Amino acid sequence: QVQLVESGGGLVPAGGSLRLSCVASGIIFSINDMYWYRQAPGKQRELVAGIISGGRTNYADSVKGRFTISRDNAKNTVYLQMNSLKPEDTAVYSCNAHRLYSDHWGQGTQVTVSS
Repeated sequence: QVQLVESGGGLVPAGGSLRLSCVASGIIFSINDMYWYRQAPGKQRELVAGIISGGRTNYADSVKGRFTISRDNAKNTVYLQMNSLKPEDTAVYSCNAHRLYSDHWGQGTQVTVSS
């Protein structure tokens, strides 16, 4: 069965860094576009960053210059390096694997940035 398992979340002070990982199984990882989303309490889920199967990346304006998405197809893993964290980055971060007719989600990992 398909599984996406996130890790790397935690509590960090403002200005700090975290690196999130998402390990996928049960899919052909290399042909999936991978995305990181986040959802804060009382707010809509938003797309944070994406990396398509060919390696091209995109970012939400709010994280450009601070976050970097990458993937290692040999490890079936997508990463989100988060630097210069702000309290408004506090959210549950979830990874998503997408193809035209498939869409899979992980359970999410909590990121809390203290002020």
